[in-house]
Amino acid sequence: MQFSQWYQAHFEDRIKGRYLPLQSILPLLKEYAQEFEISVIGSSENGVEIPCIEIGTGKKVILAWSQMHGNESTTTKSIFDFLKLISQKDHFQDEISHFLKKHRLVIIPILNPDGAALYTRENANEVDLNRDAKNLSQSESRALRELFDHIEPDLCLNMHDQRTIYGLSNGRPATLSFLSPAADAKCSITPARRTAMDLIEGIAGYLQQIIPGQVGRYDDSFNENCVGDTFQMQEVPTILFEAGHYPGDYHRETTREYIFYALCKLTGLIQGKPTPENTTDYLSIPENQQNFRDVILRNVHVKGVEGLTSVALQFEELLIDGAIHWQAQVDSIGDLDHLFGHEEIDGKSANILMNSYENVFVGAKVIEIFADNATKQVFFRDSSINI
Repeated sequence: MQFSQWYQAHFEDRIKGRYLPLQSILPLLKEYAQEFEISVIGSSENGVEIPCIEIGTGKKVILAWSQMHGNESTTTKSIFDFLKLISQKDHFQDEISHFLKKHRLVIIPILNPDGAALYTRENANEVDLNRDAKNLSQSESRALRELFDHIEPDLCLNMHDQRTIYGLSNGRPATLSFLSPAADAKCSITPARRTAMDLIEGIAGYLQQIIPGQVGRYDDSFNENCVGDTFQMQEVPTILFEAGHYPGDYHRETTREYIFYALCKLTGLIQGKPTPENTTDYLSIPENQQNFRDVILRNVHVKGVEGLTSVALQFEELLIDGAIHWQAQVDSIGDLDHLFGHEEIDGKSANILMNSYENVFVGAKVIEIFADNATKQVFFRDSSINI
């Protein structure tokens, strides 16, 4: 059986979508407590316990954490896909046994439970935990650092989501991006950073065979307040995972599958070397660019703008009644030839209005955009994109 076949038949379908609060994974943690070691490493600023999962008995320690930003849930789903693979007894038993004997994997599935409940990047005190590595002002930051100091990991996995604005120069979205964070302002290639780069090369080389041209490299600007940079400064190889957009996949159900494969490749469950044409040097992985918008309406006339122009829309994610809704807003108007749209619409030289016959302007929330003529042709309606 191939890993892709196993995944399609057995992924963890009890969790899905973008909104993933702690309550969603508690039944899974209760179930896995029969097989793995489940503990609590601390509490959030609102007093919510932060769970931790430990598997394997080996000497090489890997520390992974997800939802440091509460609204970045894709990698959490992938972690539970990976745990389901590890816990089953029917397939890949040699590979799994080898991994568990050589490694000890310590996972914080949701580091920021308060932010996860609110679907916010920040925690309950509106602090970005990934800018709190130096000050350790928040209880969640201290819990992670205390665990890091206690288990002394050999490798760290800092797991995040990135916005749909990120793409590559080839006009494809950055579905997955990785980074070996800098350990100093000069972005020196230290031994720890080199190790992380080598591991990323293996992951990227494998992924290029299944999503060619959609694997990127995240910006490595140094910031000692960021957790990845701090741990790399401590000479512990650290890899940043960024789960990005796959065409049509606003719930990130396809992206979670590719993160799962990345974890399987990193941990040695997926073996073998990439084919020569997919061999990847770290610095040859294309760097992310902010060159995408969710929708671009091209070749239209907008009041106050001379000649044909383009209008870019970006979706804002809103938590409403326990589900995520996407609200379109006008992001920019003008010559947008430098941008790609996940959805591209030809306005066919129409004069356009939006909503209740309003002129189009940056920052406007959009229900629909239509032609200001007898046909009133609708070019965009908030329900017209399947997200």
